[in-house]
Amino acid sequence: MKPKDAQPGLDELRAARRENRGYFWLIGIFSFFANLLMLTGPIYMLQIYDRVLGSRSVETLLALSLLVAFLYGIMALLDYARGRIMARVGARMRARLDQRVFDAVIRKSAVLPDDSAATGLRDLDAVQRLTASPALMSFFDIPWTPFFLVGIALFHPWLGYLAVGGGMILIVFAVLNQLMSRRSSTRGNQGVFRSDVMAGQIRDEAETVQSLGMRGNAFARWKRGRDEALDDMLESADVSGTFAAITKSFRLFLQSAMLGLGAFLVLRGDLTPGAMIAASILLGRALAPVELAINSWQLFQAARQGWDSLARLLSEVPPERELTALPRPRARLDVQQLTVVPPGGSQASLRMVTFSVQPGQALGVIGPSGAGKSTLARALTGVWRPAGGRIRLDGATLDRYPPDVLGEYIGYLPQKVELFDGTIAENIARLSMTPDAARVVEAAVKADAHEMILQLPEAYDTRVRGAGARLSGGQIQRIGLARALFGNPVILVLDEPNSNLDNEGSAALNAAIRAMKADGKAVLIMAHRPAAIRECDQLLILDHGARAAFGPRDEVLRQAVKNHREILEAPGTGGVA
Repeated sequence: MKPKDAQPGLDELRAARRENRGYFWLIGIFSFFANLLMLTGPIYMLQIYDRVLGSRSVETLLALSLLVAFLYGIMALLDYARGRIMARVGARMRARLDQRVFDAVIRKSAVLPDDSAATGLRDLDAVQRLTASPALMSFFDIPWTPFFLVGIALFHPWLGYLAVGGGMILIVFAVLNQLMSRRSSTRGNQGVFRSDVMAGQIRDEAETVQSLGMRGNAFARWKRGRDEALDDMLESADVSGTFAAITKSFRLFLQSAMLGLGAFLVLRGDLTPGAMIAASILLGRALAPVELAINSWQLFQAARQGWDSLARLLSEVPPERELTALPRPRARLDVQQLTVVPPGGSQASLRMVTFSVQPGQALGVIGPSGAGKSTLARALTGVWRPAGGRIRLDGATLDRYPPDVLGEYIGYLPQKVELFDGTIAENIARLSMTPDAARVVEAAVKADAHEMILQLPEAYDTRVRGAGARLSGGQIQRIGLARALFGNPVILVLDEPNSNLDNEGSAALNAAIRAMKADGKAVLIMAHRPAAIRECDQLLILDHGARAAFGPRDEVLRQAVKNHREILEAPGTGGVA
């Protein structure tokens, strides 16, 4: 029984599977005829030994052989069709769930990264691999196993007893295989995932690892996790391999035992030689899907674990509701009694914070580290949901806007800017498949990054990797600012925007802020450095997640900060006390 909290996600997965019900029925019909044609070999042997050899008729042998060749051709065609249909069922389910799982992974990773989010697409791959593999076909063939066993029993009850007893032993092997390998397989898969994540982190920070002489220690840590995962995977493979070998040997023994028992019955006169051979062939057909299922058990386990993980993920991240489209908002932001608890946390990072920003204004948010500035930025961009209070954009709460639409209205420059694999233009255009060159250049000009980009080897067509390739921190920051300005947002949220900027970059940032204000837009700046708040009209001071002061910049600085005169006159360096 599945846990109750996984039920909504499980229902979604089952709905995707039900969409292919017609294909499954078609595979079932093909399986009926394919398994019916499995009787071709036993019947052929029965006729050869009991009729042809007795009559010594070459014509009968030729006719039977031609008929058998035709029937085996039909069986091959049916198996080919089953495989192609099943592969397309897997692809269809994958296409049906791709966007839903991708969105769930992004939404959950944005607030609380964990294994169920990070492995979501890999889990979907595991389900598709099973659906498209011949192993799943065994489940369409296993229901016909009892009919083959009954056919054996019709030749003689003793043969039936041997076949049923051997089949039950194989089923016991399958159950023991599942019970004994499940735990080590799960641990191994989790260990491989963790070691892959660590390898990715080390690769992304290769410069730091190399420069600080951390390569040996980094390898030792990665190797320890890798070895533990390898031990678990070897244990699981050993168990599965052991049962696969036992199953194969036992099935071959059963077929030999069937021949031996059949020969004994022939000597007693209770069975014909043809029936003896036919019973042995039928037994092989009956047990083949069971053996295939056991040999493919790791594939089944991976798919089952992926199915359960997907059910949990989709339950924790329900589908987004269809929302009524709202007109483009004005740059009017109202925050009322905002309380934010970080995902997975128990204490609020922001408590009862209230302020407002009007069109043409810039608000600076300052405070010591841990005061809640970045938490506020995440809440204003809709990444973190309020635990209490409201954030309204032109009167509508943020959850009234779909995430992609909200991203067009609220530009965001995070504290740490990451670029994605692609060109500079594609990064500025927010990974658009067909970037609008005019809008890309317009955003770069607003961020005063146009001239800097033109100096790159291929200008806007310069390709970068996720870590930013050989771009400096300041270049990445300015490209990130251009990305935030792309699409002409009405609100711009900047989290420590000039942390990597030189004086020229800081001047460009201030120019962009002035342009936003002049255009009737609003800007919110989370900052430590005075260069970032010199263009601010309002100032909000946070302290331990609470509002310590709010109002006109100069007035708040005079009341709350001793060195306010130096800050206001600072040329662009220094810090806010």
